[in-house]
Amino acid sequence: MDTVGSVASGLTGSFPLSALERVGRDGCLRLRFERRQDATVLTRCAYTLPLQVLAPLRLPGPAAVVSMLNPGGGIVGGDRLAVDVDVGSGAHACLTTPAATKVYRTVGPEARQDVRLRVAAGGTLEWVPDHTIAFAGSAFRQTIEAQVERGGRLILLDAFAAGRVARDEAWRFARLENIITVREGSRWILHDRFLLDPEGPWTGVGCSDGCAYFGALVVIGEVAATGLARAVTSALTRDDVKGAAAPGPRGGLVARVLAASAPAFMAALDTMWGLARRALLDLPPLALRKP
Repeated sequence: MDTVGSVASGLTGSFPLSALERVGRDGCLRLRFERRQDATVLTRCAYTLPLQVLAPLRLPGPAAVVSMLNPGGGIVGGDRLAVDVDVGSGAHACLTTPAATKVYRTVGPEARQDVRLRVAAGGTLEWVPDHTIAFAGSAFRQTIEAQVERGGRLILLDAFAAGRVARDEAWRFARLENIITVREGSRWILHDRFLLDPEGPWTGVGCSDGCAYFGALVVIGEVAATGLARAVTSALTRDDVKGAAAPGPRGGLVARVLAASAPAFMAALDTMWGLARRALLDLPPLALRKP
């Protein structure tokens, strides 16, 4: 495994001031997974802070599990983060985070995170980070672009909390924008975007229905999408959770979930992920053993 870490050197004579000001603000993470004999191996891992990864874990099953983290404790205004993941043929990677991602208040520019995912034919990627918490006054824009070749498989969870709900700051962020784009080969499978600000009627009927936690599941690959959609929709029919799933017009599945509490939300996400693993990968739910 080739691992490269980059930190500020403090040698002001070596860098222009503008570059020094960006140290610790512009984070980049590049990962490549390949199949070697009967195992998935992380063959490339390059990062610059404030992005970093923990050593891969080998949990029950074929996936190489890697946790992405921000040692600074969260994302602040002006941060520019880029994540690039490449999964080769026959490889199986699972990308997660140790905990929820915090986006802090800003009085300046927005924070950005751009994610690029590539899955080769015969490769499998599970993108299952914990949810993102948009603090009051925060401004955050995220893009996720996934290129899945025909015969590749993708499970993608994307989840948010509309602030620190226990502190009564839900829906008080300055701006929250999220874009998910998925292509299979040359075909567009999904383009999904939302842009939220505090002025919208987001808590009302037809929007969040009073729920401060919201997320989506995307499944791409050879799967019985109609049966999976029914199973996911049934699992999300509860008093503390609202949600539904539907097959995509060009294959795959998309599900939406709303929840009134963090425990109900995390349980719903785990349930959706578990059902997707069974249907797409013929694997049981994966316990990530987070504290």
